[in-house]
Amino acid sequence: MKTIGIIGAGEVGGQIARAALAIGYDVVLANSRGPETLADLVAELGPSARAAHAADAARAGDFAVVAVPLKVVNDMPVAELAGKIVLDTNNYMIWRDGHIDVIDSGEKTVHELRQEQLPTSRVVQAFTHIQAPRITTAGRPPGDPGRLALPVSSDHPEAVELVARLYDRFGFDTVDNSPLSESWRSAPGQPAWTEAPRQTRGELMANLGRARPVGRR
Repeated sequence: MKTIGIIGAGEVGGQIARAALAIGYDVVLANSRGPETLADLVAELGPSARAAHAADAARAGDFAVVAVPLKVVNDMPVAELAGKIVLDTNNYMIWRDGHIDVIDSGEKTVHELRQEQLPTSRVVQAFTHIQAPRITTAGRPPGDPGRLALPVSSDHPEAVELVARLYDRFGFDTVDNSPLSESWRSAPGQPAWTEAPRQTRGELMANLGRARPVGRR
C-alpha cells in the first residue's frame, strides 16, 4: 500500500501525513473547505502530497484516515471508502460534539457508530491517544524500554495488522483492544486516556484493564 487518503487536514491529519511521507507513503489530503485552502500545507509537505476533495482523497487512498469528528448524520464518502480499511482517529468530546445518547448510555462506542456509517469499509480506531505533535517526535526504535504504546480496536483483524505495522514504523508499540465494542476502555476520562502521553505497552494494558464501564455496560 503506497497511498493514504486523509480526510481532515487539521493537527492530527497533518501530523499523520508528515509521518507517513517520512517513511515513503504518498498522501492525498482533504478538508471541508476545499483543496485550494490546503495549498500552503501541500507546498510544505512536498511533491508526494496533494490536495483533493474528500471523495477524491478517499478514492485515491489504498487505505484512508478519517481525522474529523463523527457527525450523527454521516458526512463521509461511503462509496469511495467501500472495501477499504479506514483509520478513525476521532474521540467523542461532548463539549464539541454534543450528547449522543447511544454513546452516553454505553450502548455503542463512537467507533462502532463510524463502522455503521461506513458499512462496506473496515473501520479501525487509531491514533486516538497521542497529542498530534508527538506523532512525529515521540517514536522510538523497537525494544527501547521507553517506547510508547498506542491502542487499536477493530472488528477486522487485517485492519488491526495494518495499524500495528504503521505504529511500528512510526516508532510505537501496539496494544490490541479489539473489537470496536471494547474501544470504550480508552475513551476520554478512562485511565488509558488520562495517562495517554506516557504509557509503555505494559502500562497501557494495565490501564485498559482498569477502565470503568459507562451507562449500561
